Amino acid sequence: MDPGAGPTTATPNTDGAPSRGALHSTDTPAGAVQRWAFVVSQRYQHLLDKSTPFLLYRWVVFCVIAIIYTARVFFLQGFYVVSYAIGIYILNLLIGFLSPQVDPEFQDLSDGPTLPSRSSDEFRPFVRRLPEFKFWYSITKAFCIAFVLTFFSAFDVPVFWPILLFYWVILFTLTMKKQILHMVKYKYVPFSFGKQRYDGKRANSTETSSLLPRD
Repeated sequence: MDPGAGPTTATPNTDGAPSRGALHSTDTPAGAVQRWAFVVSQRYQHLLDKSTPFLLYRWVVFCVIAIIYTARVFFLQGFYVVSYAIGIYILNLLIGFLSPQVDPEFQDLSDGPTLPSRSSDEFRPFVRRLPEFKFWYSITKAFCIAFVLTFFSAFDVPVFWPILLFYWVILFTLTMKKQILHMVKYKYVPFSFGKQRYDGKRANSTETSSLLPRD
């Protein structure tokens, strides 16, 4: 090619293959909907990933949603079956949130590490069966779905709500009693507050003080 020649013009596509823009313009409506749903799901997942470290703000948002749903049910005086279903679902999530990932009751001691049972045992962090973020996301999504269901009269099943409330309280009490007995038996606490913390500064100061000469 001669360096002194003028700019060359692009040759048109004559082989009949459509360009990218033409492909999108002639795509079916179903394909366009799929692309749109994929983009929305990607952005939604991106927002969820960014909200992971903001624990306090996430639970504040959940409390606001729960209060809005409770106020709507109170003023409508209905949808008690939906509320009872949420209560059972929350109880199921709570059990997973308070339980260890590997149940020591069914774990063979030779298979791997277990929860420490003595103060002299090696420290092992508590790993939940249901992580905190998934617990928050599931319970928030449940309240959002329940709020949408309150706009459909088909889900407003007439029922004597004190019976449902009494049955849920009994079920919650028995379940929590069993869970607490399980915690006491295998000596684990599913919460981090109140536990002794060890940092590098304290460890270094302890080692330095141990090296000092004594009288």
